[in-house]
Amino acid sequence: MQVSYVSIRDSFRPRHLHLVYFLGQLLSRQGIIIRQLICSIRVHFHFGEQGNYSLWVKNLNEPSLVSCSMITDSEPINSYLRESTLHLHTAIQRFFFLSLVIMVFVNYGGGRYWFFRHESWNGKLISFFTSAASMFVFIMGTSVGLSLSSSLRRGVKRTHLLWRIFWRSLQLFLIGVIIINPNYCNGPLSWDSLRIPGVLQRLGFTYLVVAVLDLVVVRDRLNNLSSETCWYSVHDVCLYWPAWAFVIALETIWLCLTFLLPVPGCPTGYLGPGGIGDFGQYQNCTGGAAGYIDHWLLRENHIYQTPSSRAVYQTMMPFDPEGVLGTINSILMAFLGLQAGKILQHYRDQPRQIITRFLIWGFILGIISAVLTKCSRNDGFIPVNKNLWSLSYVTTLSCFAFVALVFFYYSVDVKKWWSGSPFFYPGMNSILVYVGHEVFEEYFPFCWKMANSQSHAEHLAQNLVATSIWVIIAYLLYRRKIFWKI
Repeated sequence: MQVSYVSIRDSFRPRHLHLVYFLGQLLSRQGIIIRQLICSIRVHFHFGEQGNYSLWVKNLNEPSLVSCSMITDSEPINSYLRESTLHLHTAIQRFFFLSLVIMVFVNYGGGRYWFFRHESWNGKLISFFTSAASMFVFIMGTSVGLSLSSSLRRGVKRTHLLWRIFWRSLQLFLIGVIIINPNYCNGPLSWDSLRIPGVLQRLGFTYLVVAVLDLVVVRDRLNNLSSETCWYSVHDVCLYWPAWAFVIALETIWLCLTFLLPVPGCPTGYLGPGGIGDFGQYQNCTGGAAGYIDHWLLRENHIYQTPSSRAVYQTMMPFDPEGVLGTINSILMAFLGLQAGKILQHYRDQPRQIITRFLIWGFILGIISAVLTKCSRNDGFIPVNKNLWSLSYVTTLSCFAFVALVFFYYSVDVKKWWSGSPFFYPGMNSILVYVGHEVFEEYFPFCWKMANSQSHAEHLAQNLVATSIWVIIAYLLYRRKIFWKI
């Protein structure tokens, strides 16, 4: 076996090069002379500023076995790294910004239109708009992967990143507990009735698990594999197999608890709303194992007292849609978002590869959803259910997210058709906008008494005004460079 190499030094600004090498047989000790065309190979590689690289070529004497790989001999300085990282985040940022504004609008009422309402229990239709808040989980996972990799390349210590992850998770949890327990008119809040689960609490815990998991398996720099490697086409998955094993084990725990855990007075594996649902046979079984675990771990007074199923199914049992068991599936969804981030990293500057993989993931998750639900509302193995954060809910939303990322990546990063304005400004102060719209929801000018409370036009006008005010507030804060970060 003959081995040869070509040394490459990039002393100028970094760029993505497509190198075509024509390699011949070695005819003299003075150098390589091309006598016979053996291979023409297109090598994808990211060259850093002031880096030193070698192209290794094996099996020169056997044309059918020739393989090439790029090796980094000297690490680049990468003074351009911050600019490149921001560019990589562009499509993800715009996706997040738009989701934030839509979530605020939907939380204010969405004009009281039926297609903006959350289903009382199983969902007959999941749209991107009504699930904007849940999309945060997916986008958060994508951002985690990009952010941690960028920090490690800049030389930030893992122990410092671990502390930052714990501190950020704790802040999200505490802020969430504060804003979901208002008690302005009823005197001091009793610890006996303090609600513990919530949206920000779930985001905080999910972020903690996924970020720590990625920090454990992520490498300080990306490996540049030869395209001849047998698993090259799935290396963005295989390189992180321990993380995949952990998440699959978590999902197995969810399935076992959901369908095998005995719940007193309820059928094993029950996923219904209780109350008058199922002909009133299981009135106190709302949520099955998910509800039972919350009652056992958190106690009845510390979970949500008026679930959305109460209006239709007249359920009397408290049930929390941000409960403990559903958080396992939110971790799965964030991890799928993390996989989207890995695709952006490993196939950077290769739009066709990125778009293809996003579409493949969307197709796979869509097929899984179709199998789990049998393409029906109530008759599937695992119906789509936001209250339970069921497995089919996660796969369906993640399918939508991957397809949406194709649109955002192509229109923002590839074609540069949209800068993100005006949704860019709320996104730069996302925590302030989220907390503010929750706290001041019932205050003027975000809310006022309407002449006709049954009018969609009045509700729509009020909700659009409230959402627009937050966009304006965010714009003014941006102009004054005031940002609330955690």
